[in-house]
Amino acid sequence: MVITLPNLLTLLRILAVPFFAIALWYGHALEALLIFVGAGLTDLLDGFIARRFNQGSELGAILDPAADKLLMTTAFVLMALPNMNLAVKIPMWVSILAVSRDVIVGLVALLAYDHLGRERLAPSLLGKVTTAVELMAISLGLLVNALGVKPWMHWLLPNVFYLVALLVLLSGLHYFFRATHPRKSAA
Repeated sequence: MVITLPNLLTLLRILAVPFFAIALWYGHALEALLIFVGAGLTDLLDGFIARRFNQGSELGAILDPAADKLLMTTAFVLMALPNMNLAVKIPMWVSILAVSRDVIVGLVALLAYDHLGRERLAPSLLGKVTTAVELMAISLGLLVNALGVKPWMHWLLPNVFYLVALLVLLSGLHYFFRATHPRKSAA
């Protein structure tokens, strides 16, 4: 196993998760936002380096999505807890949907990898869009908590959370469909 720069950046992102959680738990929304954004930047950077300098690895293919899900799951859980001192919380039902979808997709991928193969378990465009919208919703929630709630945010945030829920459901169904319906090859 070779440790590459992208893998080190991914490990750094994993190590950032407890610090993100501590900052959020103790009501330091600005610090939590900065850690979250920093982790997001390492995600972009490790992907760029892996592609640009051909440093992709099997370890990175496992660690990178795991790091993303660990950070997002931590954010979804903590930002939905009723005892958190946050001006704006992610609705608990949205967090439950998002975390449940990730757990179910992860379990299916783990249990059926040999049978389904990498192609049918690879992230789809809809899955990537869902992840991007989830990241945006978490970032927006952290930003609002760090800067204070503005009147226009009372309309925007609930709609962003509804969009997250819709995309989580659609992408979950899409992954299920892809896993259970083999593609017909062009002959």
